[in-house]
Amino acid sequence: MIIRIDSLDDPRLKDYSHQTDVALKKAQGTEHGLYLAESALVLGRALRAGHRARSVLALGTSAEQAVALVGDDVPVFSGPGELLEQLTGYVLHRGLIASMHRPPRPSVSSLIADARRIVILENVADPTNVGAIFRSVAGIGADAVLVTPRCSDPFYRRAIRVSMGTVLQVPWTRTGDWGTLRAELVESGFEVAALALEPGAVALRDFAASAPERVALVLGEEGYGLTREALDAADTIVQIPMAHGIDSLNVAATAAVAMYALAP
Repeated sequence: MIIRIDSLDDPRLKDYSHQTDVALKKAQGTEHGLYLAESALVLGRALRAGHRARSVLALGTSAEQAVALVGDDVPVFSGPGELLEQLTGYVLHRGLIASMHRPPRPSVSSLIADARRIVILENVADPTNVGAIFRSVAGIGADAVLVTPRCSDPFYRRAIRVSMGTVLQVPWTRTGDWGTLRAELVESGFEVAALALEPGAVALRDFAASAPERVALVLGEEGYGLTREALDAADTIVQIPMAHGIDSLNVAATAAVAMYALAP
């Protein structure tokens, strides 16, 4: 259902009105909060993942494209570009943006039950890095992602955009404390491999040469790396040998290299 707008008075437009990711996550009247999906590609991936659209904001012919994706029961707001830019604070370069209901998060145990390769992100703060890691998970191959309580939210707008919407496809959830998580991983038969610059660390190619059937790769915060709790929870410390005096890669690049090395 396309709704042409020439003013910003409709309260249903509030989802797009300079809202922060945090405010959307806590949106009143929703069960789990909201997130924004930019572009028809990302909206399509969200819908195929079973997520529900609350409304869509679209430019020009993108409105018809939005209706084709979400159906006639979801309001698709369309209006002059200048008006939509006034509403959102930015130009809709990708034609449309959708307000989506966040799905409930699964339990850790259900997520890892049938997994063989998982990635754990501890306190990764930059949504760009989170999005890039999810894109590598989807493209190179891992079954799920676990993020610690202080890790940036994968459903933040920048993370979704950088991931090309793959954060909406890759199963993920938040973890609790390391003690509980370690116990769940061990019970499910995972070897925990932490990527860190620690004395005695095993080279990635050596670890990959005889990698166990189930591996949980742990990656840490930009700059500071993994906490002592994470290192203590690991079965093996792994590092990527570097050259030319460089000590390490960016966390997103590290994740891609490690997943490729461990791909079945």
